[in-house]
Amino acid sequence: MRIPVTWLYVPGDRPERFAKAAASGADVVIIDLEDAVAPAHKDEASANAAGYLRSRPAGGPPVHVRVNDPATQRGLDDLAELAGQADAVRVPKVESATSLDLVERLGARAYALLESAAGILEARAIAAHPCVDGVALGEQDLAAELGITGGPALDHLRLRAVLAAAAAGLPPVPMSVYPDVRDEAGLAASCADGRALGMFGRTAIHPRQIPVIRAAFRPTPQEAAKAAEIVRAAEATGAAAFALPDGRFVDAPVLARARRTLILEAQLADR
Repeated sequence: MRIPVTWLYVPGDRPERFAKAAASGADVVIIDLEDAVAPAHKDEASANAAGYLRSRPAGGPPVHVRVNDPATQRGLDDLAELAGQADAVRVPKVESATSLDLVERLGARAYALLESAAGILEARAIAAHPCVDGVALGEQDLAAELGITGGPALDHLRLRAVLAAAAAGLPPVPMSVYPDVRDEAGLAASCADGRALGMFGRTAIHPRQIPVIRAAFRPTPQEAAKAAEIVRAAEATGAAAFALPDGRFVDAPVLARARRTLILEAQLADR
């Protein structure tokens, strides 16, 4: 099991960057047909994505496509052409679970992007839709609509998404992009804040952000050591629930988290 930590966006109208993105070390590549592409280049971007998906070499990272808003004809065309080729589609501006029914009928998997107040209020139903593999926030759109600048208000929105994903049994919510590609210290600090809220991993807009994100979400040596102790004790006792010598109680959720920590430590230590 490989846990996605880094998700790299690449504009759909820059096909020369697709292979570079796949070789960047990102766990998932996202070809963006929406915000990163000017209206005059939308048709070109869609054709570029389709061509790459048909010819991409085996063994690379999963490739997702962020389609245009399915409430528009362009978005519907994106889904019709690309839903069956991409490993998943990232659907922008999702505001209701029923808006994902088309993705399900096409047999595609979706990551629902919550980018409006309406989307946040419907987050639990959206996350529970059968075709949804994950949810993520469009923080820039939310901030613009709600007039917020970050801080507690943004944390509240993040927690709403985290709760919706957990209630639906989905993976943790990855963080949105950090727009300043040169501010690596700020990126690391922001990742730490999101990790404390239960978010995990992050989308990136430049390959130089990938090592910073990986380091920010890698378990600390102390976390890895505690996890290893828990797993060793579980294997030794064979019990579903037990106490460690220092009195800490371990049950199934604690053991599952420890095993996930060790998987993640091994994954992030291999590069």
